[in-house]
Amino acid sequence: MDADEHELSDSIEIDVQTAFLPDQSDPPDNRYVFAYTITIRNAGALPAQLLTRRWLITDGNGKVQEVQGEGVVGEQPRIHPGKKHRYSSGAVLETPVGTMEGFYGMVSDDGTDFKAHIPLFRLAVPGILN
Repeated sequence: MDADEHELSDSIEIDVQTAFLPDQSDPPDNRYVFAYTITIRNAGALPAQLLTRRWLITDGNGKVQEVQGEGVVGEQPRIHPGKKHRYSSGAVLETPVGTMEGFYGMVSDDGTDFKAHIPLFRLAVPGILN
Protein backbone atom coordinates (compact mmCIF):
# COMPACT_ATOMS: atom_id res chain seq x y z
CA MET A 1 0.00 0.00 0.00
CA ASP A 2 1.54 3.31 -1.02
CA ALA A 3 1.20 6.55 0.95
CA ASP A 4 -1.83 7.75 -1.03
CA GLU A 5 -3.69 4.46 -0.52
CA HIS A 6 -2.87 4.44 3.20
CA GLU A 7 -4.04 8.04 3.61
CA LEU A 8 -7.28 7.30 1.73
CA SER A 9 -7.90 4.14 3.75
CA ASP A 10 -7.47 6.11 6.98
CA SER A 11 -9.92 8.77 5.74
CA ILE A 12 -12.86 6.33 5.75
CA GLU A 13 -14.37 5.89 9.22
CA ILE A 14 -16.61 2.90 9.84
CA ASP A 15 -19.02 2.51 12.76
CA VAL A 16 -21.00 -0.68 13.38
CA GLN A 17 -24.09 -1.34 15.49
CA THR A 18 -25.42 -4.88 15.91
CA ALA A 19 -28.65 -6.47 17.12
CA PHE A 20 -29.77 -10.05 17.75
CA LEU A 21 -33.07 -10.90 16.05
CA PRO A 22 -34.78 -13.48 18.29
CA ASP A 23 -37.97 -13.59 16.19
CA GLN A 24 -35.98 -14.79 13.15
CA SER A 25 -33.69 -17.11 15.11
CA ASP A 26 -34.21 -20.78 16.03
CA PRO A 27 -31.64 -21.76 18.70
CA PRO A 28 -32.70 -25.45 18.88
CA ASP A 29 -31.89 -25.61 15.15
CA ASN A 30 -28.57 -23.71 15.63
CA ARG A 31 -29.86 -20.65 13.78
CA TYR A 32 -28.94 -17.24 15.22
CA VAL A 33 -29.84 -14.21 13.14
CA PHE A 34 -28.16 -10.85 13.62
CA ALA A 35 -28.70 -7.46 12.02
CA TYR A 36 -25.97 -4.89 11.66
CA THR A 37 -26.06 -1.25 10.66
CA ILE A 38 -22.91 0.26 9.24
CA THR A 39 -22.16 3.95 8.95
CA ILE A 40 -19.36 4.83 6.53
CA ARG A 41 -18.04 8.39 6.89
CA ASN A 42 -15.68 10.05 4.46
CA ALA A 43 -13.30 12.12 6.61
CA GLY A 44 -11.00 12.75 3.64
CA ALA A 45 -10.67 15.54 1.10
CA LEU A 46 -11.93 13.64 -1.98
CA PRO A 47 -15.20 11.89 -2.79
CA ALA A 48 -14.87 8.10 -2.83
CA GLN A 49 -17.08 5.35 -4.21
CA LEU A 50 -17.60 1.98 -2.57
CA LEU A 51 -17.31 -0.68 -5.29
CA THR A 52 -16.92 -4.04 -3.54
CA ARG A 53 -17.09 -5.71 -0.15
CA ARG A 54 -15.36 -8.69 1.46
CA TRP A 55 -16.44 -10.15 4.79
CA LEU A 56 -15.01 -12.87 6.98
CA ILE A 57 -17.75 -14.14 9.30
CA THR A 58 -16.57 -16.50 12.04
CA ASP A 59 -18.95 -18.37 14.33
CA GLY A 60 -18.25 -19.60 17.87
CA ASN A 61 -17.01 -22.95 16.53
CA GLY A 62 -14.38 -21.25 14.38
CA LYS A 63 -16.28 -21.90 11.12
CA VAL A 64 -15.46 -19.09 8.67
CA GLN A 65 -17.72 -17.87 5.87
CA GLU A 66 -16.26 -15.57 3.25
CA VAL A 67 -18.70 -13.23 1.54
CA GLN A 68 -17.64 -10.96 -1.29
CA GLY A 69 -19.36 -9.08 -4.03
CA GLU A 70 -20.20 -5.76 -5.56
CA GLY A 71 -21.38 -2.87 -3.43
CA VAL A 72 -23.55 -3.10 -0.33
CA VAL A 73 -27.25 -4.01 -0.38
CA GLY A 74 -27.35 -3.44 -4.14
CA GLU A 75 -25.69 -0.02 -4.02
CA GLN A 76 -22.25 1.36 -4.86
CA PRO A 77 -22.50 4.64 -2.96
CA ARG A 78 -20.31 7.64 -3.73
CA ILE A 79 -19.55 9.38 -0.45
CA HIS A 80 -18.52 13.04 -0.46
CA PRO A 81 -16.09 14.52 2.08
CA GLY A 82 -17.79 15.05 5.43
CA LYS A 83 -20.78 12.92 4.40
CA LYS A 84 -21.98 9.50 5.54
CA HIS A 85 -23.61 6.45 4.01
CA ARG A 86 -25.60 4.15 6.29
CA TYR A 87 -27.03 0.74 5.48
CA SER A 88 -28.34 -2.33 7.30
CA SER A 89 -27.86 -5.99 6.53
CA GLY A 90 -27.72 -9.28 8.38
CA ALA A 91 -25.84 -12.48 9.10
CA VAL A 92 -26.92 -15.95 10.16
CA LEU A 93 -24.67 -17.96 12.47
CA GLU A 94 -24.86 -21.52 13.80
CA THR A 95 -23.70 -20.34 17.25
CA PRO A 96 -24.90 -17.58 19.62
CA VAL A 97 -21.57 -15.73 19.32
CA GLY A 98 -19.41 -14.80 16.36
CA THR A 99 -17.39 -12.06 14.72
CA MET A 100 -17.26 -10.18 11.44
CA GLU A 101 -14.49 -8.19 9.79
CA GLY A 102 -13.44 -7.26 6.30
CA PHE A 103 -12.98 -4.37 3.93
CA TYR A 104 -14.64 -2.28 1.27
CA GLY A 105 -12.89 -1.89 -2.07
CA MET A 106 -13.11 1.80 -2.92
CA VAL A 107 -11.92 4.28 -5.51
CA SER A 108 -11.35 7.98 -4.92
CA ASP A 109 -12.29 10.63 -7.46
CA ASP A 110 -8.61 10.91 -8.48
CA GLY A 111 -8.74 7.24 -9.58
CA THR A 112 -6.81 5.74 -6.66
CA ASP A 113 -8.07 2.28 -5.63
CA PHE A 114 -7.89 1.55 -1.91
CA LYS A 115 -9.33 -0.66 0.82
CA ALA A 116 -11.33 0.71 3.73
CA HIS A 117 -10.86 -1.83 6.53
CA ILE A 118 -13.85 -2.83 8.62
CA PRO A 119 -12.62 -3.50 12.15
CA LEU A 120 -13.53 -6.77 13.84
CA PHE A 121 -16.88 -6.63 15.63
CA ARG A 122 -18.80 -9.15 17.70
CA LEU A 123 -22.21 -10.66 17.13
CA ALA A 124 -23.65 -12.08 20.36
CA VAL A 125 -26.97 -13.06 21.84
CA PRO A 126 -27.61 -10.66 24.77
CA GLY A 127 -26.53 -12.10 28.10
CA ILE A 128 -24.41 -14.85 26.53
CA LEU A 129 -21.15 -13.07 27.41
CA ASN A 130 -20.24 -11.46 30.72
